[in-house]
Amino acid sequence: MPDSGIVKYLVKLRFEVDGVVERADVIGAIFGQTEGLFGPEMNLNELQKSWKVGRIEINLESKNDRTRGEVIIPMSTDIGTAALIAAAVESVDKVGPCSARFNVGQIEDVRAVKRKQIVDRAKLIVRDWSSKTASEGENLLKDVTESTKRAKVINYGLENLPAGPGVYSSELVYLVEGRADVVLFLRAGIENVVALEGTSIPDSIIELGKKKRLIAVLDGDRGGELIEKELAQVMKVEKVIHAPQGKEVEDLTPIDVINMLKAEKVDMPAVQRRQKAAEAAPPAPRAADEAEEPVVVKTRELYPNLNGTLEAILLDQGLQEIGRFPISELVQKMEGTSGALYLIFDGIVTQRLVESATRMGVKGIIGHRTGELGQVPEDVRIGTFRDLGLE
Repeated sequence: MPDSGIVKYLVKLRFEVDGVVERADVIGAIFGQTEGLFGPEMNLNELQKSWKVGRIEINLESKNDRTRGEVIIPMSTDIGTAALIAAAVESVDKVGPCSARFNVGQIEDVRAVKRKQIVDRAKLIVRDWSSKTASEGENLLKDVTESTKRAKVINYGLENLPAGPGVYSSELVYLVEGRADVVLFLRAGIENVVALEGTSIPDSIIELGKKKRLIAVLDGDRGGELIEKELAQVMKVEKVIHAPQGKEVEDLTPIDVINMLKAEKVDMPAVQRRQKAAEAAPPAPRAADEAEEPVVVKTRELYPNLNGTLEAILLDQGLQEIGRFPISELVQKMEGTSGALYLIFDGIVTQRLVESATRMGVKGIIGHRTGELGQVPEDVRIGTFRDLGLE
């Protein structure tokens, strides 16, 4: 908030989402589903531009395929406007593809308690928060929306087996039992997966085993044991991993799947790099790897203070910081900065960002995840924090 304005109210809401989502997903849902409800002057973007709404804070945690948390919206409006915004956010019923429920906890009159602490907080907001133009706000919302897109289930082989698109391009493929398991793997960002759809091993899977490395991820029950025996009789698999005893794979969360594979020492980033390198058209983005060790080390150093800030850092050839901006201003600020060779930022790598960065001579981009990318110049390398084991 500006020096002339002090936060009057803190609108606090609790939420629950039927799935695993991130802070950016929640922010995108709030802005997207409240936009246009009461006219442009009541849009959250417009209220932020006029400094009537401060930086929205999201605190959340995911457990058992559900995400729960709190939204805190600082406001300097009258109580009627604060109540209207609270009711609007309470009407949000989806975050990404997942059903959600928001409930107002309280509207706290900040002026009544700890005035000095609130003034100090307002000064921090002055330092950290800058106004956004309408077009930049729309671009940020588009980037956040892209982060919710996931690969779709495809059909593989003559048997039309449920699979992820990576089954064709990756040299390693995960075998799971059914379609629900495939969907779970896709939610975890693992696209090199195909379902057996029964205890009888399909011919397409037997042929696949002659060309690719296979790892079976099976239920932790009697059915999983039978499928393991059947696999051993007709083909060779590199490894068999079972869900915890008595559990089916589809009962796990995406985080459970990733942790289970890590525990078995499956090299997730390496698999993803080989999968992307095998794609021929269009050229796939190349993940940051060992050849970029200095920038990888620098990224690990920057990550703790960058994650969750919605900010971007530009580094020169010597890996010295030459600019740090809110990602809503990134394209504009980057075009006014010379000597940038690397871009490390708390956001989604989009085609528009790649094009702008390459025009300015940037050769390496690392973000939270990638959106839908088309042509990527041969001399530009793209990676994610997950590739580096930071998420």
